[in-house]
Amino acid sequence: MKSMWISAAVFCGWLMAGQAWSDCTPPAVSGDADFSVCKDWPAHPGQSISAKATFERAAGSDVGTSGFYDLDLSIAQDVQAGPIATFHQDSAFESNGVALHELTLDTARYSVAPDIRAFGVRSRFTNSSRLNPLDETQLTLYVREGETLRPVLQQLLVYQYGGEWDGNCEGERSEITRTVEIAKTSSHGYADLIVRTRETGTSSVGKGDACKDKITESKPVSTTLRYDGKSYVLPQGFKGL
Repeated sequence: MKSMWISAAVFCGWLMAGQAWSDCTPPAVSGDADFSVCKDWPAHPGQSISAKATFERAAGSDVGTSGFYDLDLSIAQDVQAGPIATFHQDSAFESNGVALHELTLDTARYSVAPDIRAFGVRSRFTNSSRLNPLDETQLTLYVREGETLRPVLQQLLVYQYGGEWDGNCEGERSEITRTVEIAKTSSHGYADLIVRTRETGTSSVGKGDACKDKITESKPVSTTLRYDGKSYVLPQGFKGL
């Protein structure tokens, strides 16, 4: 009888934990152009991460997508009221021809230091041009320090697609993808990051049925990012818009 009671209690605990785990709700937004997301943090059971990007139109502009986004981040604990850590940044993203299209949270295993796990915010930007398309995604990593969150890797360009063409066939396009790995070496107490870059180029020539694509793939390149005591230093061309 005692073992049955213990099993029932454990099962009930699982149900309660599952209920708390499913209560991650994105912050409320007030504008159609705002973005809001929430995600449970597997590295810290019972904690969830929320992100909100609030759009502010540029001065003198009543319509359109020209303006800036303020960014708010927070971490919540299911047994506490209110956030346990927060971050705010004015004008974190600019929207001017290339607009914020999507905001997501990345909870991969970014173990940047002993007992310190970072989480990521991925921001995707696109334009509306058919002849000169652009699609890029940036990754920023944050760590918790008491009641605040601090960015340690800012706007790493992890994906980019762009190019130009004549609307029929002829043109050139390129695609860059980057992945991030934790290195065994470290700098100023933080693990180095290994960034692997793959680049593909496509050129098209001809007209109508005679249009042909030529695809070239560059050899993958590995780059090590090192922490300088404040943030990871990005080489030229590695930072997003």
